[in-house]
Amino acid sequence: MKPGIALAAALLAAAPPLVGQTLDEIVAKNLQARGGLEKLTSIQSVRMNGTLTLGPGRQAGISMEFRRPKMVRTEYVIQGRTAVQAYDGRTAWQIMPFEGKTEAERMTGDDAKAMEEQADVEGELVGWRGKGLAVELLGRETVDGVDAWKLRISRKSGDSKTMWLDAATFLEFREESERKVQGKDVVYVTTLSDYRDVGGRKVPFVTESRAKDGSGRQTIALKTVEFDVPIEPSLFRMPEPKPTASPAPKR
Repeated sequence: MKPGIALAAALLAAAPPLVGQTLDEIVAKNLQARGGLEKLTSIQSVRMNGTLTLGPGRQAGISMEFRRPKMVRTEYVIQGRTAVQAYDGRTAWQIMPFEGKTEAERMTGDDAKAMEEQADVEGELVGWRGKGLAVELLGRETVDGVDAWKLRISRKSGDSKTMWLDAATFLEFREESERKVQGKDVVYVTTLSDYRDVGGRKVPFVTESRAKDGSGRQTIALKTVEFDVPIEPSLFRMPEPKPTASPAPKR
């Protein structure tokens, strides 16, 4: 929701001046807060493990693995069954046994785009121009009680999302994006917190996502994060269908 003109004018009058705070400077401060450009661009792989909470009494173990140039694989286990979502740089695919689908199948549409976006191991603000993104500085405002810089990231596809950087730390703590769910446009809110230093890089250990109306809440709480661990590219590729058993010969 955008503030009215009168309210916006009052906020701008009360906020610290924007002089000297250009988009490039704010992005540079974000990258520095996360560990610096050199450390971020040197990441070759990441392995994360933690807990996914879907609601009261509904938890799952979750693991996420990333590998350059643009590969990601997420697994979560509930009641002994493992779901997989992955992207190998070209194809997004999943195995969803909870839906009765035990064979790998291609992901399409918004689901596939979400996996491709997630595969950016260093984050969208690193070299955003070279990635074909458009980033705008929308100003400064208070969100969730935090004085923040507001940015919009737009893709060539027309998709966009809004992110907020804490004006004190320059770390991202909130973002909003729109996705289609059962044919309807739904705005999702993601909050990032509990930043910790891992090998000189700042990582949010708690990520919570929900629809803007409060539904569909899920939280990922990380336990371990490892950088530059050996991960084979084959882990991200869509497995071949299992061969169908030949019928027994008639006698």
